[in-house]
Amino acid sequence: MRELRIRTLAAVFVVAGVLSWAGARLWNAMGTLPRVPLAAPIVLALIAVVLLATALSLRSRLKAQRERRPGAQGVDPMLAARAVVFGQASALVAALVAGMYGGAGVFLLESLEIPARRDQAIYAGFSVLAGIAVIAAALFLERVCKLPEDDDTNGDGTVRAA
Repeated sequence: MRELRIRTLAAVFVVAGVLSWAGARLWNAMGTLPRVPLAAPIVLALIAVVLLATALSLRSRLKAQRERRPGAQGVDPMLAARAVVFGQASALVAALVAGMYGGAGVFLLESLEIPARRDQAIYAGFSVLAGIAVIAAALFLERVCKLPEDDDTNGDGTVRAA
């Protein structure tokens, strides 16, 4: 499994942001603008919480297993691999969604004097922050599930789950 790269996530964020900004300008020229739903930052924040809870749970179980505590529950390698895949997919989608809302939010900054657009800009800003939280939680989950011998990379850039 390949490691998630910040560069890839940043590229997805920037491309989606630029396309969203251009789309918002075009859409506004036609007289309307798509709305930023209030649920967007809430859903992204919930995904970040799930990823963080999974990472913390796996980290404590792996620590107990390493310290050979009596009654320590081991971590199934497939469970860890699935968690990493879920984290990576969530991070990629969050980068895309945060870029889209970021581009729309940048466009909305031009018309903050209109209350409805100001609210939309705030929702877009919170969506970007929640998307960044998803990415941070996914990277933390990936780091938790990385095997100690993976620190000595053999040049292929792959990651094995614990």
